[in-house]
Amino acid sequence: MINTVVFDLGAVLVDWNPRYVFKHLFVTEDATEHFLAKVCTSEWNELQDAGRSFQEATNILTEQFPEYRSEIAAYYGRWEEMLKGPIPETVVLLAELKASNSFKLFALTNWSAESFPVAKEKYNFLSWFDGIVVSGEEKMKKPDPAIFYLLLERYSIDVKSCLFIDDNLLNIETASQLGIQCVHFEETNFSVSKIRHLLMGN
Repeated sequence: MINTVVFDLGAVLVDWNPRYVFKHLFVTEDATEHFLAKVCTSEWNELQDAGRSFQEATNILTEQFPEYRSEIAAYYGRWEEMLKGPIPETVVLLAELKASNSFKLFALTNWSAESFPVAKEKYNFLSWFDGIVVSGEEKMKKPDPAIFYLLLERYSIDVKSCLFIDDNLLNIETASQLGIQCVHFEETNFSVSKIRHLLMGN
């Protein structure tokens, strides 16, 4: 019997993508994709999610790629523009679960401690959770099992009654190995329908 639901945030409840900024800074799509694949990479950004400061991260890349100085500075200088907004279908689902009073609701997110307060101020639904674990605040990130254990212990969550929702398959695999039921969040409408049916029977 599931009585606890843990949501990832990015790409599940919040539409975030650096392309919303960089498609305006480069002439071609290929140039944008090259920059994100070779300069401001996902792996580089994830170290900020694990606690490294924006300033240190920006300095490191600027030294490596001085020809991209202004674009690198834009990554965190214009970070808020990378937030397109809530994913409405999932926010509606979260509201339904909250209104039912049948579930404890938590979030487990890979997100920088420097930028997460911006999202909290922008999106009221982030106040609906009973607790949120932010990787940048804890200096550890998914898929490290340690951050899952931290969540479970901090909020006394029983893995047998918990559902975890995430768009990243590596995170899903770790949670599954810990005995947590999971939904891999893929196409929005399909995934929301699957979660709603699993939790609410409709």
